[in-house]
Amino acid sequence: MNSAELIAELLRIILLSDPAEKCSATQTLHHSVSELGSLSRKPSPQTPPKKSLDTAIAITEAGLPDQLNLVPPRQLKKRSIQQQQGRNVLMHAIAHIEFNAINLALDAAYRFRNQPDEYYSDWIGVAADEARHFLLIQGYLNQHNCDYGDYPAHNGLWDMAVRTQHDVIARMALVPRVMEARGLDVTPQIIERLARVEDHDAVEILQTIYNDEIEHVKIGSRWFYYQCEQNDRDPKTTFLEMIDLHLHGELKGPFNFEARLLAGFNDQELDYLQNF
Repeated sequence: MNSAELIAELLRIILLSDPAEKCSATQTLHHSVSELGSLSRKPSPQTPPKKSLDTAIAITEAGLPDQLNLVPPRQLKKRSIQQQQGRNVLMHAIAHIEFNAINLALDAAYRFRNQPDEYYSDWIGVAADEARHFLLIQGYLNQHNCDYGDYPAHNGLWDMAVRTQHDVIARMALVPRVMEARGLDVTPQIIERLARVEDHDAVEILQTIYNDEIEHVKIGSRWFYYQCEQNDRDPKTTFLEMIDLHLHGELKGPFNFEARLLAGFNDQELDYLQNF
């Protein structure tokens, strides 16, 4: 698969709205670039830039199921997980996050050109993981007479992709290291709540997602540091600049420092997170 074919396939998959088609195509693409060796898997930070390709087109909306109703976050109602319907609402919200995460990972590969081969392999691999996560949750929902699209959702994750589409440093700083890292902060508490109501299937799914997301945020950290090095920028200062520019200087806590350390945050970064 050459670069032009890869870019065209990434765009095609991002725009797919049917969940089964998107997940299948994502996993097929991952197989193509990993098992078949279409892209190098060797670390290549010193790889010289390739010849520039056409600029990525702006994707204002990624493919989502037609029946999904997007609403402002304040319109989403919380329900008790003591009842199965409440757990369905919770798991549906997480399914939406994972489906968006497929689009975000694919867009990271589609959006930014002239990166090392491993950059593309990494993000396509992340997308395949997110597809696997989505299918696990969809299976859970289907077992409980529910499907993705049955409840409303918000589009905050993709909004951040649009806001950072012209700046790879901002994308690497804010999507994996803020938006996805937030999952590392809150998922252990969600798992505890589900364990208390003895929903062992949901607990197992979320534990799998949590373990994988540590690696995903670590990948984001790696490429954030790489981009800062390539552009002669200080990572700490740059991270704070991105938070100020795109998040009005605010981060939500509390933070799971142990998980963030495993996910590529260094001690200095964890120290200044204490200030939020």
